[in-house]
Amino acid sequence: MSIKADPTEFAGKRVLVSGGTKGLGRATVERFLAGGARVVTAARAIRDPIKGVDYVQADLTTAEGGEALAKAAIKQLGGIDILAHVVGGSEMPPGGFVALTDEIWLSELNLNLLATVRLDRLLIPQMIERGNGAVVHVTSTQSKLPLPQSTTAYAAAKGALRTYSKSISKELGPKGVRVNIVCPGWIMTEGADDLVKNVQTANGGTFEEARQAVMAWIGGIPIGRAAAPSEVADLIAYLASDRAAAIHGAEFVIDGGTVPTV
Repeated sequence: MSIKADPTEFAGKRVLVSGGTKGLGRATVERFLAGGARVVTAARAIRDPIKGVDYVQADLTTAEGGEALAKAAIKQLGGIDILAHVVGGSEMPPGGFVALTDEIWLSELNLNLLATVRLDRLLIPQMIERGNGAVVHVTSTQSKLPLPQSTTAYAAAKGALRTYSKSISKELGPKGVRVNIVCPGWIMTEGADDLVKNVQTANGGTFEEARQAVMAWIGGIPIGRAAAPSEVADLIAYLASDRAAAIHGAEFVIDGGTVPTV
């Protein structure tokens, strides 16, 4: 359940959420709005817009799309105080690692690593100039527990994002810019709901049986359920807030206990 937001927590803050039209991205946009922030986000196609959000039509898997979003954010908001990098996903075909062509690898890297790297390079300098800013990168437990038949390239890209995040945190902390990582496990988004329905269709049985099968496939979830998008969005907002002013260069796993090690 989402925590009731303080409507003044992010008053005056300018927030960019990458990929903010559905799933976790949309929940993150809504969470910052509820805290009083001004929010800009990007989408390849803008559907069902949220009132009060500045939208930029851009494909963040391309350098041109990242540049268009960064320029629009600066123009519309005058600057960015908080960067929440939520964009990501995977479309790995069946067949294991040999099915991963160069095109698929580049697609996964562009979406799950380089989209974030490019926006950081374009927008963090103005944070450094002011001596203040917060950056949150969203990775995945797949970077720790990859599924070889479905997430190899995605997991590798997210693993690279973890390393990149730690590296820039060492550079940016002394300059007033905090960088942290949120590492979710399975999130019950619309896409996750569709996955369960597909498993149910393929295997028969009930929706609950299909849900249990998916949880077992990803390594199990001790608390017995996926996280709600709003729960992960709450963690992103916390790390971006002044309440987390002493937290920097850290990774917060929110997976219901899926990762079995310390």
